[in-house]
Amino acid sequence: MAELSHRALRELIEIFGDCDEYFTEMISASALIGGGPFEQWYRDPGPCPERLVYQLVGSHPEQLAQAVRLLDAGECAGIDLNMGCAAPAIVRTGAGVRWMASVDRAGALIKLLRPLTARRLSVKLRIGMEDDFEYLVQFCTRLEAEGVQRIALHPRTAREKFKRQARWEYVSRLRAALHIPVAGNGDITDAPELVRRSQEGYDAIMVGRLALRAPWVFAQARQLENPDVPRPKLPPSVDLEELALRFLELLARYQPQEFHQSRAHRFFAYFCDNFTWATYLKNRLRRETGLSAMASCLSAYCRDHPEERNRLLTLSPGLA
Repeated sequence: MAELSHRALRELIEIFGDCDEYFTEMISASALIGGGPFEQWYRDPGPCPERLVYQLVGSHPEQLAQAVRLLDAGECAGIDLNMGCAAPAIVRTGAGVRWMASVDRAGALIKLLRPLTARRLSVKLRIGMEDDFEYLVQFCTRLEAEGVQRIALHPRTAREKFKRQARWEYVSRLRAALHIPVAGNGDITDAPELVRRSQEGYDAIMVGRLALRAPWVFAQARQLENPDVPRPKLPPSVDLEELALRFLELLARYQPQEFHQSRAHRFFAYFCDNFTWATYLKNRLRRETGLSAMASCLSAYCRDHPEERNRLLTLSPGLA
């Protein structure tokens, strides 16, 4: 979720509500302690600091320790260590999923960090460098012994990317082998599936790409799961143009100008899937370099295709 799970997106989701926790973009430990020029935006805890989890990435234990101290000084729900990112640029530095190459190295890191924060300390990871469930259990058991309080598992190996279906049975098996909560992540496609997964007994479900396509998905799932619980009802439809323009406004308010283009392009790579001519619209938007130009491009598309502007928020399984 690099370049995606920043405050502008969190604010957009909060319009609909019912997201239990938000995770930040990966925060580089070295950049954070070095006082990088953009770190204030990565550390922005809004709109709900009490429900925010800071996610750290790095390869040097002492740098990660200093970063944990800095983040612990502010309000948050927890601090999460990324041991699952498989991006080559991250892995080459020894960070991300590279931590999973050594049980002892990862265990020593947690032992160092655990006394530095009273917040919940969690780890996001994958199955591992290879498909070896016994090693995964050994790795996570060590993390648990050193003080990790929750694990989020993206059930693919480092090499699989999104080419292979996420193996949710690994989440269940890992949960049975540990004493701490295990969250599952991967391939949630709509609100009914999110509800179905939650009813299968997982401790938590982490949603990534779907939250960009459908920022209303959490509220939609909550309403589908508990239709009789009093809460603000979702509208019967959402105005996609209005929502997209609202995102651009939030981006201008909560992100530095240097980030506007990359964050907007990344968001629309997913959000535009709501439209019939998604690829055409994505390509048009990629050619635009300013937020106002992107707004004009979106509005022009909606004028040409008015029938696509409103998205029905049906709760029928398979149609959400």
